[in-house]
Amino acid sequence: MSSPHASPRSGAPSVRRLVPPGLLFALPFLALFALFMVWPLAQGLWMSLTDTSLSAHAPDFIGVDNFTEAFKDAEMWRALGHTVWFTVISTVPLVAVALGMALLVHTGLPGQWVWRLAFFAPYLLPVGVVSLLWIWLYQPDLGLLNHLLDLVGVGPVNWLSDESVTMWAIALTTLWWTVGFNFLLYLAALQAIPDHLYEAAAIDGAGAWRRLWSITLPQLSRITMVVTVLQILASLKVFDQVYLLTKGGPNGSTRPIVEYVYDVGFTGYRLGYASAISYIFFALVLLASAAQYAALRRREK
Repeated sequence: MSSPHASPRSGAPSVRRLVPPGLLFALPFLALFALFMVWPLAQGLWMSLTDTSLSAHAPDFIGVDNFTEAFKDAEMWRALGHTVWFTVISTVPLVAVALGMALLVHTGLPGQWVWRLAFFAPYLLPVGVVSLLWIWLYQPDLGLLNHLLDLVGVGPVNWLSDESVTMWAIALTTLWWTVGFNFLLYLAALQAIPDHLYEAAAIDGAGAWRRLWSITLPQLSRITMVVTVLQILASLKVFDQVYLLTKGGPNGSTRPIVEYVYDVGFTGYRLGYASAISYIFFALVLLASAAQYAALRRREK
């Protein structure tokens, strides 16, 4: 009979030996990740292979029929085109304006805390508040924007009902709302640039513009790539402000792909087909992310 005080080495191996300590610390996160990410992804993929509906009938396995239908769906490609167009017209100003704002604050404007608060505060607002505010600003008769246009002799603009300007109006709202996050990233990057670079340039007689083009912008190249990638991914997933401002109108001219998935799944009750569309979009986003990552790696080399 073994002694009750026998060494642990003489018995079964301990849990610490069987499981690496780092894995034990990671287990809570891995469990939550599997529960809220891996399982929903697997469930959604299975759903895309069935005719799952919000109606009472049991789903049947139909293979890749949903994907085949999606690739032939003109409305899906139209919604995807709207998403790409919004990404193009929103990403450029969201990067450029954020950089300009950060440069203004970094140059030492008086009352810097006021400028920082004013530039970043809109980002803290919920999307419902932002949308309601801009709906009032875009009012054809009483809105502030049309009033300002009237002061300079320009006729009223139907910001949210004219197909030619509605997407631009959504991009303007998004710019005002979210540019503060990019501004904060740029400001942190500017503050990390070593002062001795500017001191050496000043000794050599370089002016403000030369220091900007030869020191500041090259030093910001990496953060610019990061901001651009993050902004493209965020713009591709646009939904909230579009749905609250226009509900995809007028005539579906602003409906992004995420709203189309919502309409198909929860208005048309075709959850299986909506899942297939979402996975097609997910694959396209992965391809775009991989291309951006490859471009970033080549730039670093």
